Amino acid sequence: MAFVTIGPGRIEYERIEYERTDAVGAEAPRFAIPTFVMLHEGLGSVSMWRDFPAQLASATRTNVVVYSRHGYGRSAPVSEPRSVRYMHDEALFVLPQFLDALGIENPILFGHSDGGSIALIHAGGSGRRVAGVVALAPHVFVEDVSVASIAAAKIAFETTSLRERLERYHDDVDGVFRGWNDVWLHPEFRAWNIEEYLPRITCPILAIQGADDEYGSLEQIRRIGHATPDVELVSLANCRHSPHRDQPAKVLESVARWATRRFTARVGGESMPAAAPVGE
Repeated sequence: MAFVTIGPGRIEYERIEYERTDAVGAEAPRFAIPTFVMLHEGLGSVSMWRDFPAQLASATRTNVVVYSRHGYGRSAPVSEPRSVRYMHDEALFVLPQFLDALGIENPILFGHSDGGSIALIHAGGSGRRVAGVVALAPHVFVEDVSVASIAAAKIAFETTSLRERLERYHDDVDGVFRGWNDVWLHPEFRAWNIEEYLPRITCPILAIQGADDEYGSLEQIRRIGHATPDVELVSLANCRHSPHRDQPAKVLESVARWATRRFTARVGGESMPAAAPVGE
């Protein structure tokens, strides 16, 4: 694990480099390889992705960077209460600094839940180049089902082993949970909506959601489909709010197929990932 200081403190991150070799194992000529930047859910962190980032790198033959937002995982704690615009703050202020600090240009953003919303806000509102967005179970508006499930999560945190399970992944587990849960249950958050950013997104989008998602209906990704010019929607059966855990093989297959179509160039007679969509 590595750390970089952004704004109020350090951010933990992990970088997985894709290495291409030829048939005899010698190092191949260098070429531009796209980078997926993974953005975790409201209770997530680097370690909570487990081995999925490595699987993503292998399936897509790309570089992958995953990080924990401030207050999460082993990143610096957050002392101030979160604003109802905390996802906007991450997308428009922190994420650009993080990308610059690591020298990442034109990333493919891969976000889950809150991370998917952050990816969409960044792609539509930052004014920076984004090669593509993969959004797993993103939120673009607040639904009753979301609030009900988050209220149930509060009870589970207080009465079951949920707190102890999360404590393995976060230095400040109470700050992580309360920061997420309190904002989503705040009356002002019911008006939260990021649909204004969707028509501004010019890069290709792959939006994936479980048909049994307990935190949002399929209307979330349908609205992305209606508002953005270049989008592919995938609904997965027997899948709840975490497609990469409930249906990892199908998610990897969908992402690899989408990435091959969108980001492939010919290098030395072999199809390899390109730094940006063909024709850009």
